[in-house]
Amino acid sequence: MNDNNNISSLPPLPERIRAKTLDEYVGQDHLTGPGSILRRMIESGNITSFILWGPPGVGKTTLARIISNQLQRPFYHLSAINSGVKDIREIIDNARDKSIFAKPRPILFIDEIHRFSKSQQDALLGAVEDGTITLVGATTENPSFEVISPLLSRCQVYVLKSLDSKALDNLLTRALKEDIVLSRLKIKINEKESLFRYSGGDARKLLNIIEIIVSNAKASKGGSIVIDNKTVKEKLQENISQYDKSGEMHYDIISAFIKSLRGSDPNGAIYWMARMLSAGEDPLFIARRMVVLAAEDIGLANPNALLLAEACFSSVHKTGMPEARIILSETALYLATSPKSNSAIAAIDSALQEVSRSGDLSVPLHLRNAPTKLMEELGYGKDYKYAHSYENNFVNQQYLPSEIQEKIFYEPGENPREADLRKLLERLWKRYNI
Repeated sequence: MNDNNNISSLPPLPERIRAKTLDEYVGQDHLTGPGSILRRMIESGNITSFILWGPPGVGKTTLARIISNQLQRPFYHLSAINSGVKDIREIIDNARDKSIFAKPRPILFIDEIHRFSKSQQDALLGAVEDGTITLVGATTENPSFEVISPLLSRCQVYVLKSLDSKALDNLLTRALKEDIVLSRLKIKINEKESLFRYSGGDARKLLNIIEIIVSNAKASKGGSIVIDNKTVKEKLQENISQYDKSGEMHYDIISAFIKSLRGSDPNGAIYWMARMLSAGEDPLFIARRMVVLAAEDIGLANPNALLLAEACFSSVHKTGMPEARIILSETALYLATSPKSNSAIAAIDSALQEVSRSGDLSVPLHLRNAPTKLMEELGYGKDYKYAHSYENNFVNQQYLPSEIQEKIFYEPGENPREADLRKLLERLWKRYNI
């Protein structure tokens, strides 16, 4: 590519072709298509506070800007990464001052609202409730877990989906035709499969990939830039730091972290955690993954691991960085040095496999409730034995459907705690001839 078409001096391609109207907006037809809920709300001019929940690069920020533009509302944009309570209060105070002069209610867009602490979210409550601002939040995480209940109850939640190949193709076509740089070049796309696969339904990634390829491409004899699956793969391997937003191999790093914890290596776990934190990874993402690992890889070998991981997640949510690094470190070291067992996940996966194989088997009559006289007459609950009425709070009776009553789903792991559980179960089963 020659110097006249140098991209580096311009805004990134995703910003250059960001949609400005709903008609230009790509994807999310269930929210923005004809007759859809958000389109009707925008056309009526009466919007309420809401949260957009979806993966990266699917148009959350773009949609918020379109709504502001079409309704001609003042637009404030905060990022939860670098904004605090002070920034929120300044915007709210400014909005209240302007409302005195009957100016339209502003839209406050908060990107990555899931990173806001409880106190930061609390600061929004009054202004959202009295209508001083219309809040539009964007999150890649489930708002049920990340947004405080009082704020969540005042907002609708709209789910955005990863872009399918049709939406990505429309976006690609628009970029090639309308972008100030790409439209001047002879770009020939012979194959699109790799473009769409590497983008993973993320519009921003797709456009960044195109920009990387074009920036590093050598024109053919005819002056055209040819893009195919091989070209995409080669250029991304050569420019992986550009392709990855933070310069880190996000999924490889988290994989190394989890495998270090699973493998009981505290040094590896702490190193990979440091790599993630240095690259700007969301501390709650790390904490959430440790909650999963505590259940999946430690489980009944040390049930306290799950309690500590859950406490870690809650504490990180309340404190934020930089203090959160200490909580994360303590938890990672505890998990890495804890005994391991995957018996819990093995048990539930085995049971799910059986359900898939055998379908909806009937519940034995003695295990059924009998809330009505008719059910009682039909034998519901008959001969049920209440375990606490027997020695050791245990009684020999059938708990599985008859077709699979010999099936064993839970096998205690090879660790001290589950060894005791195994002995207890074997003792009871042997005593009662099970």
